[in-house]
Parts: sequence; C-alpha cells; structure tokens
Amino acid sequence: MTNNSLAIERKSSASTLSDMELFVFPELMYALVLANIMSPCIWQWRNDPWFKNIESMNPYKRILRLKQYIMDHYVFNLDLETWGLTTQERELARFKDYIDINTLEKSNALFGYEGDKYYFDVDIRKHFGLDKYKGNVIPYWKTETIEAMNAFIHKENYRTGAGECVSLATLYAAALFIVARIPLRDIYLMATPLHSQDFIDIKDGILTNNRRLVTKNMWINGTEISAKARRALEKERVTIVAHESGCIHILYLDATIDRKAYQGFVKKLTSFVETSLTPEVLGNFIRYRRDLQKCFQIRWNIHGADYYIEAEHVFSYETHSPYFFTSQNRSLLINDIDAESFHTSPLSRRIIFNDLETYVKHNPVNLHAADDIYRLRKEFESDCMNAAIAIESLIEFCIIKPTVPTEEGKKFTPYKKPLSITLAMERSDIINHLRTIRHDNCVADLAFYAYRDLNETDVEPFLQAAIERNSVSCNGLQSYTIDDTITHIQTFRDESIYPEKGRCAQPDEVWNYRRGDGIEKALLLANVIHSKDPEKVISITILPHTALVEYEDKKISFDSTKGLSKQMWHIAKGNITVQPDKKHIPQEIS
Repeated sequence: MTNNSLAIERKSSASTLSDMELFVFPELMYALVLANIMSPCIWQWRNDPWFKNIESMNPYKRILRLKQYIMDHYVFNLDLETWGLTTQERELARFKDYIDINTLEKSNALFGYEGDKYYFDVDIRKHFGLDKYKGNVIPYWKTETIEAMNAFIHKENYRTGAGECVSLATLYAAALFIVARIPLRDIYLMATPLHSQDFIDIKDGILTNNRRLVTKNMWINGTEISAKARRALEKERVTIVAHESGCIHILYLDATIDRKAYQGFVKKLTSFVETSLTPEVLGNFIRYRRDLQKCFQIRWNIHGADYYIEAEHVFSYETHSPYFFTSQNRSLLINDIDAESFHTSPLSRRIIFNDLETYVKHNPVNLHAADDIYRLRKEFESDCMNAAIAIESLIEFCIIKPTVPTEEGKKFTPYKKPLSITLAMERSDIINHLRTIRHDNCVADLAFYAYRDLNETDVEPFLQAAIERNSVSCNGLQSYTIDDTITHIQTFRDESIYPEKGRCAQPDEVWNYRRGDGIEKALLLANVIHSKDPEKVISITILPHTALVEYEDKKISFDSTKGLSKQMWHIAKGNITVQPDKKHIPQEIS
C-alpha cells in the first residue's frame, strides 16, 4: 500500500460513503457534514415560513423547531435494496491494507459484531433482513447526501425525503449550524457499530436519534421511545467521535480531534447519561421495566379510603393519556381509571410503590455507595422478584458508562489548519474558505469529493466508485440487452439531483431516482456495459454540452449541462484513466 493508493481509496469512498467506508476512513463523516453545509439545499430552509423569526428564539427552541421540520420532511430508511449488497469477502479484500481484519471483525456489525447479546432478541442478520441471503452477504448502506435524501420523494412508495442513521446525523449537524445557528464547536457526531447520532453541547446536552431529539429528562423517562434511544450508548461501544476539530477512532492510535474539546465532550456525555435516584426516576424505572411492574401496586386514596391497583394497569393508561404517572399530573391520570379497577385491600406478593417512593424521597440514595444500595435493596425485598437483580437493573438504568474511545495510547495531532467556520459566514464564504485550507486539512479536501464536484476534484476516484460500487443499477438492468438499456435510460428525466454545475450523481442514484444529466446517464450506461462484460473497452468523451459513450462500433450521445471541461474517460478491465489532453478530444459530435 502506498500513500497515494490510500488517498485515492479514501477520496473514492467519499463518493459512495458507505457505513463500512466511514468506519475505515472516519474523516468521511465530517466531510459529509461539510458537503451538506456547502450544498444550497439546507440554506434554502432558512427562507421557509416555518423558520420565520427563528433568530429571536433561544437555542433550545430553535433546535426543537428544526427537529419538527426534519420529522415532517424525512423518514428513516434502511432498505437493503436501495443501495445494494456486497460480500464480507469482497470488502475484507478491499480494506485489508488499511485496517486490521481481526480487529475489524470485533468492531463492526457487518462482520460479526453483535454488541451485547441483550441488544436484540434476534441475531443481527435476521434483524436487518439479511437472513434471506445466502453466504456472507452484507449491505452497502451508503450514507446519503442531502440531495440524495431529498430525491427519495421520486421513489415509489415515498412521500418525503429519507435516509439512514448516518445520513440523518450528518444532516442534523449541518442544519443545526445553518438553521438553528448552533456553533460547530458544540456539535459532536458519534458512531457505534449499529447506530450514529449527534451530541449537542447546550445546557444538559441533547442527543439526536435518527429524526428525533432526546433531552436529559427524556433520556431517563422510561418510555419506549427513550428506551430505543438509549440502546446504542447502553449496549455498544462508540467507535468514532467526529468534531469540527477532527476525529478519534476506537482502533486508530492517531487522533486529530482537539484533546481538550474531546475531554469536555466525554465529561458532558457522561453527565448526560447519569442521573440521581429520585422518586420520579424510580417511577420512570418501573415504567421502563415492564417485566417488574407485576411486582408493584399503587395505593390511591378515594373518598378518604385507601384503594390499590396493579402498577401495570396504571402505566398502561399512559399510552392513551397526555399525563404521566411520574408527573405532577398523576391524579389526572389515575382519575381517568374506572373505579372498579381498584381493590379495597393490598394485593399479595406486591410491593406498594408509594412506600418505596417515600423511602427514596426521605432517604437520598447514592447509587455509588454500597451501604445505600444495601438499604435500598431491603426495600425491594419481595417473593415476586429477585431484589438483587432489580437493584442492579435500577443502577444500570440510572448510571450508564458510555464506552468511548480512550485517550490512552492516542497521539493527538491536529490538522495544520483548523476548519474555523463561524456563524458569521455565508455559504459562499464557507466554500471559498474550504478551498483555501483543503491542502492543509484533509477533511476540507474530502468535503469536495463528498460534494461530488468534478470541477473541484480529481475525476478518477469518482469513476472508481461508480464502476466498483454501484450494483443496484447493474442488477436492475441485468436482463436488458445493451440496446434496451440505452432505450430505457433515455426515458429518464433530464434532471440531475445535483443541479449545480460540476456536481454529478453516481449511477445507482440515477437509477434509483430515474433522472440524471447526460454525463450521469452516460456513466450509468458505461457501468452497466462494464458489469456485463468487464473486458470491453468503453470511453466517455465529455464536451461542454454533450457526453459521448463509445464501445465497439457504437456511439451514444447524451445532452449535458454540467459544464465540465473537455476530457475522456476510459474504462477497461476494471482500470480507469482520464485523458484531459484536448488534442485527442473531438471538437464536435455529430
């Protein structure tokens, strides 16, 4: 492996942005954030009436406003067919020179890692729908740019944009900066083997979880939504943390993130996921652990007399009520329960929750102190459940120790030039600034590759990604002859999902959304021809308004408005060359 081959592979990965590529090349995660910031799409949101007067709101309300917009305009998508499948063997062979394979298999969900066995009731392959495929088939799970997310509206059965968890995390990070006006220094992106999310460092902290937000209060409220949000940090290791200053990876010894910023993040995140035991938290825990509710009863005074009701009955009423048992509106919730549901005498074998609640209120419990835990355990004694296990579960509910990359053994080396992007900058300022620092900051450089601007980048990495990692279009056209393929592609709408000059879609994006510029359609055709017969020599000639595909004795031209400079792309036997020499390029195409 040479430094040049590593650079090309990383730049090529910026065009496909699969979860696997982001794991091997962690700089790509923030490169996509920057690509989304460079895009005009999110900047246009600021003109939406939904965000009118957002500047006058406090940061939390601005973030809530943004959350609702994302909830309304995007859905979570993890469909296996969207970006296609590959195999473990193929990906291991591809990355063997860049990462230790044995370590990879213990760290990445696509290669056998399953986190804590408690994380899923079923195995990983079944959970993701991979059990229907034979062998070591794994999904590409490409992370979408904002344009590719928006373009889902053109797919059948989609009414809005869509994206997988990394797409939503990077979208949130860019939108938090552009629309909610949160400084990039306060936004951290986290990847675990099975999930990606952001931590926003304002007040007690906020987590993004796909489309939703999780505050500290929500983190500990015990609802099903919060339980799902907790899983990644409860059951998995954080493999990557990405920040404006750089990133840190669980496997790599070199880290580019600012050390003080990272230490502050770890401290804030640890505080976010830990809470003291209060009566409210105790109730939240019982809500969270439905299996333990059968061991508790609620005492309630009705007309001067004490009555009793099963805890699971009370918590089930929350599903259809605006009130929580653990809130100040407890009486409003319980008053909605039919009187015949109550018992006149205490239920046998059940702990009276009110007494346990009173104990916690008047006897503050330090869950780090053995004596306090012992005394609390006595209150949990019951022949309905194992008190020791219940207390252990309560501690785990209140105190999570996130497994983030350790500083031990890491060499913190910042980029020669920091990003230094501020809220005062407009989009054009940011793009110009990134141009000036891209040679001294690899994330800035990779951002242009993730942005897909072929006027600003080397073309070979983009073409390599197109030919090697766009299987969906090839499979979709597998039964077509080449002539039928040409006819079918020509029916696609003459409209790129990247409307700006120079920016180009990958073949599978053209195929999925049934639209593309002439250059994009030409590359889709070349990809299909190459997949059918890798020995064929294919050339694509790029002229100001035309893309000409040539193979054997055939010539097919497509109109283009991308404004690329004159050049020739040659594809043969998996090798790609770009010939910018104008004397070899015809001036006109008939």
